[in-house]
Amino acid sequence: MIELMILFELSKKVLTMYGVSKEIRNSFSVLTTPSYGTIKPALTRLEKGGFVKTQKTMSPGGRPSVYYTITDSGKDELKRLIMAPPLDNPVQFLFSARIKLSCADLLNNNEQVQLFRQLKMKAESIFIDTQNMLSTKELSFYPKMVFDNLICEYKNFISLLEGFEHACAH
Repeated sequence: MIELMILFELSKKVLTMYGVSKEIRNSFSVLTTPSYGTIKPALTRLEKGGFVKTQKTMSPGGRPSVYYTITDSGKDELKRLIMAPPLDNPVQFLFSARIKLSCADLLNNNEQVQLFRQLKMKAESIFIDTQNMLSTKELSFYPKMVFDNLICEYKNFISLLEGFEHACAH
């Protein structure tokens, strides 16, 4: 997901690594706050993949600065990452789905509808699996409460996706 967030921010403007970090915090801080130790290697991978290019300049204070720019193939990669099938891991699914939804403005209407439906199908599958687990297993109080909460979270998420689908239809 870090690559998606970096490309999303670079699709808006040219940034230094510090700028990428700051913009990710501004856009995604309620979901995640990646460290420089996460951002730097991701930027290197994106550069090696041809998705970003760098330009080295000297700042007015005489210090070297590296600016990152998204390439045309980086724009394609950003769209691919947004539209990639949802993760199977239920713990990672909600996190990654929320990041993707935060970037959905970059998609056209048909792609948005496709993304919403894809995420909704996966969310409904996890919701049903969780309900089935609750009904077939004898759980003690705390695990039962955790899974009840998860069911509520998925209900709300599915409702959100249905709202997005409805908005795209009009």
